[in-house]
Amino acid sequence: MDAQAYGGNNDRRQSEIQHDLPRLLDRAARSAGLDRARWQIQRKGDEQLAVRPLDGAEPRLVDDYVRHLAAELREYNAQRVPEARMRLRLVIHQGLVELADNGFAGSAVVATARLLNAPALYDALAAHPGADLVLLLSDDVFRSVVEGGHTSLRTEDFTRVTVQVKEYRAVAWLLVPGTSSGERTTAFHEPGAAERGKPTAPAPGEPAADRSGPAAAGGAGAAGGAAISNEYRADKINVTNVAGPVDARGAVFGFGGGGG
Repeated sequence: MDAQAYGGNNDRRQSEIQHDLPRLLDRAARSAGLDRARWQIQRKGDEQLAVRPLDGAEPRLVDDYVRHLAAELREYNAQRVPEARMRLRLVIHQGLVELADNGFAGSAVVATARLLNAPALYDALAAHPGADLVLLLSDDVFRSVVEGGHTSLRTEDFTRVTVQVKEYRAVAWLLVPGTSSGERTTAFHEPGAAERGKPTAPAPGEPAADRSGPAAAGGAGAAGGAAISNEYRADKINVTNVAGPVDARGAVFGFGGGGG
């Protein structure tokens, strides 16, 4: 990951970015249930190269971590003037990595560095000035994690791009979280759906195939053929107090003031 336009900032702002960036990354990881203390991290001012073990949490990294990082950046930038915003390019790739005396070695490391400098990432930031984060997945990661159906993301959320940087040429998949591109819909349409753990495990306790969607308004119900009514029935309302993230797809919410 790398921060946009770091070199154009003065010394004080550069120092602030180096202070704030790792804290944003740590908070996003904790929110996604990931432990960055287990990652090998190479720090370079406004840039980090992190190597983590293949432990079955790759869907959570691609889905939840990216979503929480976008949220952290959104909150961070909301308190700053436009010139002081932090905008990140993020790349996720997989492969064998050797811990060397002066950092990391291996073709996967080189590929990650080339993907991070892909013109498509810079173009996406320019085309979406309101975006705080742009993501590029290598073809391997995209096909095994997203196309494999292990996240809440859809293949149509991504744009296929060809990356040509120096001697490196490969297909990759671009996502701008929270925005639409052409006919593509907003990403993360089902927040929290990727709490699956290992890639082969189903979502705990609520397989998608077992969920029944609501009948169309005015249509027949699943049992007895009763139509859906829009009539307000206060005696039918259940109140539940919750704390923390909630998967509430298909739920109906009402909001009231503290005065009753």
